[in-house]
Amino acid sequence: MLPQEWHAETDDDVIRIVDQDDVGEIEITTLHKHVGKVDSIEIAAMAKEESPEVVTWHDVTAGAFKGVTGVYTEDGAAIREWYVGSEQLLLFITYVCADEDNGLDDASVDELLATLVVGDSQAA
Repeated sequence: MLPQEWHAETDDDVIRIVDQDDVGEIEITTLHKHVGKVDSIEIAAMAKEESPEVVTWHDVTAGAFKGVTGVYTEDGAAIREWYVGSEQLLLFITYVCADEDNGLDDASVDELLATLVVGDSQAA
């Protein structure tokens, strides 16, 4: 369940979560591995390949998911990215806000991501 200051919309495999103040926006894209489980080497490799803007990646846990996170700025926006996986599921998560709002929602975003769980269809 989302805190009151956030609301969510879905479109195909993307969940978009926006705060009511229009300070920032989270997007969660889901990718499903057809054979085997997602592993930390695959996650790190995908992060480096898909997000070359991030200079340094750090290990992270987001609820039931483990992976890497990094930050960068671009065109006046502060961007945080996560590539995290569990079972056969990989999540690509971005949080974007204006550079001048950088850090305002960090605690709320971290709290929200700490609640992520693997759905019943993935926990096999």
